[in-house]
Amino acid sequence: MQTQEINFTEFDEDEEYPISFSPSAIEALKDAIACENLQEGDSLRVGLRGGGCAGFEYVLDFTSPKSHDYLMHFGDIKVYIDPISAMHLEGVLIDYVTSLMGSGFKFINPNATKTCGCGSSFG
Repeated sequence: MQTQEINFTEFDEDEEYPISFSPSAIEALKDAIACENLQEGDSLRVGLRGGGCAGFEYVLDFTSPKSHDYLMHFGDIKVYIDPISAMHLEGVLIDYVTSLMGSGFKFINPNATKTCGCGSSFG
């Protein structure tokens, strides 16, 4: 069985990442990583998929890298993002919020022209 080599790009130290995480989001990610039964090489993927009521849905998932992903390091957390998602998510802050309605990750996207009421999609 042949193993396919994954080619991903690491950002240079002086390059700014397309996305950022708040301190509360980093802590929530550390908690989630500790609770998940991750396989060797699995890391967080941030991305987009078509759909939702506003056009694109945000995606957070623990998975292994795919070819041509970008690799970002947030402390000891590795985060992968594909080039198309990186382009659309430029400047996004991912926060973790707790409210009476529940808790979860919130994408703060300064470039979104329209969003849905639940905040999980944008256009």
